This record gives sequence, C-alpha cells and structure tokens, in this order.
Amino acid sequence: MRRRGIGRRRFLKRAAGAAVGTLGFPYLASSSAMGKAGSVAASNRIVVACIGMGNQGTAHMGWRGGTVPNLNWVEPGGFMGSAEVQMVAVCDVDDRWLNQARDIANKYYGNKDCAAYKDFRELLARDDIDAVVTATPSHSNAIINIAAAKAGKDIYCEKPMSLTISEARAMANAVKRYGRVYQIGTQQRSDRNFRFACELVRNGYIGDVKSVTIGVGGPARECNLPGEPVPDCIDWEMWLGPAPWRPFHPGLLRHGWMGYWDYGGGEMTNWGPHHFDIAQWGLGMDDSGPVEVVPPDGKDFKVLTYRYANGVIMTRDKANGVLFTGAEGKIEVNRGHLRTWPETLARQKIKPDEIHLYESRSHQGNFLECIRTRSKTVCDEEIGCRSVTVCHLGNIAYRLGRPLKWNPEKERFVDDDQANRMLKQPMRSPWRL
Repeated sequence: MRRRGIGRRRFLKRAAGAAVGTLGFPYLASSSAMGKAGSVAASNRIVVACIGMGNQGTAHMGWRGGTVPNLNWVEPGGFMGSAEVQMVAVCDVDDRWLNQARDIANKYYGNKDCAAYKDFRELLARDDIDAVVTATPSHSNAIINIAAAKAGKDIYCEKPMSLTISEARAMANAVKRYGRVYQIGTQQRSDRNFRFACELVRNGYIGDVKSVTIGVGGPARECNLPGEPVPDCIDWEMWLGPAPWRPFHPGLLRHGWMGYWDYGGGEMTNWGPHHFDIAQWGLGMDDSGPVEVVPPDGKDFKVLTYRYANGVIMTRDKANGVLFTGAEGKIEVNRGHLRTWPETLARQKIKPDEIHLYESRSHQGNFLECIRTRSKTVCDEEIGCRSVTVCHLGNIAYRLGRPLKWNPEKERFVDDDQANRMLKQPMRSPWRL
C-alpha cells in the first residue's frame, strides 16, 4: 500500500544531513510548519493521529467549539491548520468524543477518510501514521507514549507528562532509545515573553538569582466519588488502564481526573508543568533540578519550598506566573504579562554575544519542523521529564509532610526508602511498562 506521509527512509536520509540539535541557537519556524505553505503534495504531508479527544485533544486538532455540521474552518494553531498535516485517525474510549472528533476531521477535509478507534493499540499498529498527538489523563500517558515510541511514531504529548517520576523517566528513555521526536505541550517556551524573561535572567540582568516564586494551585486528593452505572458509550476498563479499579463516575472525565491521586496531581501537575518549566529554563536547570523540597509546616516554612544546589530558593506562593528575584532586579512573567524592576529591563536588547535561548514561535510548528529535520524540539523528552519531576517532588513532600533531600543526578531521594517508594505507582494487570 502506498504511504500517504513522509517515508521512514526519507526521514533517515534527511537526518544524516540535519543539525543534531538546536538548543541554545535561534529557531524560526518555517511558514509551512505554521500552516502557511499553501498546497503540499500528499506524498510529502506528515500523517498525524490523535489519541484522547476531550477538550485538549480537539483543540490540538484545531477545533475550538461550535457545532460540527456547521464547521467550515479550523484555527491555524491546530495541527489541521497546517497544510503539511493530514489527520487520518482519532482514538478515545468515549464514543461521543470519538465520533465528534472523526466528524470534525472529515468535515474539514471534505471526505470520510478519518478512522475512529477505541483502542490506541489498533491505531498505533498502522504503518502509515508518522506522528501522534496524545491528550490523555496522566495515568495513561506512559503506557501510550512508550507504545507509540516503540511503534516508530513521533509524539506530541499534552502535559502533564506522567503520573509519577519513574514513568516520566521511562518515557524519556523510550523516546531516546527509539529515536523519536518528542514535544511536551508546555507551550510557554514558544512564547516570546517567557523566552525573553529567561534570557534576561540567564544573562545576569537582575544579578545573581536569589529566589523564584511560582503561582500555581495545590496538590490532588484521594478520590471518594460514589459509583454510578457506566454509560454504554464508554469503555471504562480502557479509561482506567493501569490505574487501580474503581467504579465509574462522570466527575472523573474531561479534566476531573486531575484532582485525584490515582490519575493526576492537582494543580501542581496541571499548571505546574508550565510555570516550574519556565523556572527551570531561567535557572539553566533543564538537565537537573532542586536538591531539597520542604512542605509548609506553619512555622519556619509557610509555603512549599525548594532549594537548588547553587543556593536559589523556589517557592509556591503568590505570583503572577513566575517571579525571578535577583540581587539587582526582578522579572515577573505570565501569559500576556511581563513586568520588570527596573522598568527599563523590558526594553533591553539581548546582545549577539550573549546567551540566546532556543527560539520557537509556534509550539506545534516547531514539532512539525523537527519531524522533518529530526532535531530536538523546544520542549523535548528530557526537558519534560525534568520539569514534571519538580511538580512530583512537591506533591510527594505534601503527601509525606516532611522535608526531603533529592539527588537530581541519580533521580532518587537521599537515604529515604519511604519517599523512594513513591517514585512509582503499581500498575493494574495486565498493564506494565
């Protein structure tokens, strides 16, 4: 059967002459990667499938609401908004979301070529798919993403990357082992304000960094939702996947699962991957992390507190996004917000010989470009692993209620068997990594 996307052999040929990586150098997404290329031959399109068709999954397709029968446009920010992409398959455990997503694609393309699956393994078995977009609950991400890497698919993964630190590391290792392109959906690294703020910090414009304040919500809680009958349209066993069995409740669907330990980590792993990621970027800690985390005790520590080996203190406290405080100034950055002390810092130009961070102007466009060049994305698997680890460290400290020492090189707690047992969570049979 003739492939509809980029052949693997062509990928390998291009990889031989492509730049190995672009970290530390300016990146400009091509117009084609941003959906402005006009006509692209079918044989040169990147064939994409989506797994997890809730709000985020359909948003990644490019649909922002409305009724499917009246759909006549897709936002350029979505993958279908790129002329380089052909969306050929969708997957979800709920027939309602699954059929809606299939209809969105078919309506947009004016055909009936988009296939619908309730089992992600059937979708991954197709050899005509180049890349998958996964927007599934945290407890399913490791199983699905690792299977996708083994199946030879490039992966755009909606955050949170994982349910546990161990799962995040297993995913990053699988991506490296199978040579896949991986993008975590922490799109703030593709926003000019966040990049500029981190460049100011990295180049010493606020002096030595003393502290970072992160404005995010708190941890998850135990689930005590009552059981209800499972709707015929939902494969509840598949939704639970490796998580402990419990009866169905509609409050776990959409984003509800995020608030419960068996499936998510609360706002710490919802907004946390965005803002802690920027803190890691600004501190130059993409390959490391803090060495200590202390939960609030009502006495010496009023808020969740992290300490880095260089002495920088990071807290979960009141801030409009991320606040870097240095010996000579401050920078606060959030979506649509950039404030500096002194105010003149906001107009500073980064000099050619100073540190310039990876520039991406389109998070999805960056992913598509890296598929073609076989380069590292702006938020690759290692960055995603390290950033979500910071979130999980905070949650483990909350759950244990005591200070913890962390070794970022070994990715283990120091002399703490109880904490180390929380690096992973048992998986329900037959699921395993």
